[in-house]
Amino acid sequence: MKQRITYIVHNADDFNPNQLEIKAASIKLNKVKAAKEQRVTFGLSELPGELRKALEQWHELHIRWASERPYTAIPPFTSLMSPGLHVFFTPQKDVSEGPLCTLLQAFFGSDLRCEDPKKAFTQLPILSERFSMSATSQYYAYLPSLSYLVESIRNNICVSLPGKASCPLLAARLLSATYVDMDYDAISHALVINAFWNKPISAGGWNEHIELIGKDDAIEIGVLNHEPNPDPEDIAFSGFLTVLGEDTAPKPTRFQTPTRHYPMSSSLTYKASFSHPTGLHPTLVLSLPVKELKPPNSSCKLHAHLTFPSYLFIDKYQFSDPLFLSSHNLISLRSLSGATDLEAPDWVIPAWGSAALFQLAVPTSSELKFGIEGSDWNATIPVHLRYLPATDASHTSVPIPWPVLFWACRAEEGTKMAVNPFDRLHLGYEALFGPKTRFMHIPPEPTGNGTGALVEWIDVPVLDLRKTGWVEGGTVGVVVLAFAWLCWVLFGKGFGSGGAKKGVEKGKKMQ
Repeated sequence: MKQRITYIVHNADDFNPNQLEIKAASIKLNKVKAAKEQRVTFGLSELPGELRKALEQWHELHIRWASERPYTAIPPFTSLMSPGLHVFFTPQKDVSEGPLCTLLQAFFGSDLRCEDPKKAFTQLPILSERFSMSATSQYYAYLPSLSYLVESIRNNICVSLPGKASCPLLAARLLSATYVDMDYDAISHALVINAFWNKPISAGGWNEHIELIGKDDAIEIGVLNHEPNPDPEDIAFSGFLTVLGEDTAPKPTRFQTPTRHYPMSSSLTYKASFSHPTGLHPTLVLSLPVKELKPPNSSCKLHAHLTFPSYLFIDKYQFSDPLFLSSHNLISLRSLSGATDLEAPDWVIPAWGSAALFQLAVPTSSELKFGIEGSDWNATIPVHLRYLPATDASHTSVPIPWPVLFWACRAEEGTKMAVNPFDRLHLGYEALFGPKTRFMHIPPEPTGNGTGALVEWIDVPVLDLRKTGWVEGGTVGVVVLAFAWLCWVLFGKGFGSGGAKKGVEKGKKMQ
């Protein structure tokens, strides 16, 4: 097992090297206020047999979980995703998907709507064929907590790691993580679990004692500070690096690297909400302050990537009309994949849902010039709700994750983004752009729903089973009456007219 732990201090002036106590095989941190990324790499031989056999069947598997709690992004950890569980998957050629859904339910919850990967997963569109870093299919589920995963790791992975007494503690810390990534591919034959905390678990800072346990383990630790950099294509860091078991003193270091995901240099934020009343045809409203809504450079275009569970969908035919798009401050619907059936109710949809990429319009120079303090620029996206199963209530609440908003900008020629050791891939939208695209993420401002979470809950009208008893009895009564009337029409009149005719013929004979 190998570990890489990186701390990005919030304020360089508040950090003192004396807060680190480094020995041959351990390091202590005392009240270090920093963001933290911890990456743990397992070889296949270190994993339980069932999990190892399943991974060996697949070409690549990438799991992304993002918390619904908003946070301030710190370079280089600035990439954003919609809150919830995202799975990106590519099977081996001519090999079945194996127990993928079974494992997802075993580690993330038995209530996940996944029975067959071929039906539950959707094809991931690739608009740029030159972009090879993309899986073939994707899955999404609203998952507010990783409590089920923590218990699964304790019961299935920690028990197979003899001598790793710290494993349950490390697993428990995932409950407070900002996001968690898991990656496997057939080339590396390793499972990488990566967790990120944007702030310390305790208010005083990180108080940790990290030490080597096994002789084959390796732990790389860096305590870094993000530095301003005049090169807009790069990010720079300085600080201390150490490798437990090799050095007893931290080495001062400074480096810079290009990155695919950049932080915003302005105070631009966005809000997401739904127009009320929502009904069965809600409208998603994305609000941005007019005064801050300026492209970082001329190549940057504003985009929104939306993840819709199966009970919500987009009618792509609406967005083929330029006038309709203009009235909603939209440029185009660039991509739509997943469950897009316009008529099917939710209970017959096998797929997890759909994903959409919109290019949003931005204010013109005159609108920016006359923008006033506090005014918002609203882009609206009409969506539709599917009919949900009947319940013992007239309404039910469903969660809708906030979309991701970003500027997609063109990078300079010759930029080598692959050298960044902190870059995140497989976020669901990179393959919709060219390989030299820079993403400048707009952070959310969670004030729209009043809960502080990056999820909107909307009330959906459903059939109330408590008020439908008369419908069943009434339907049966109507069917019985209709059947009786039909029998009387077909047979009752026929018998009557036949009898009258025989009576007339008998009378003629008597005469």
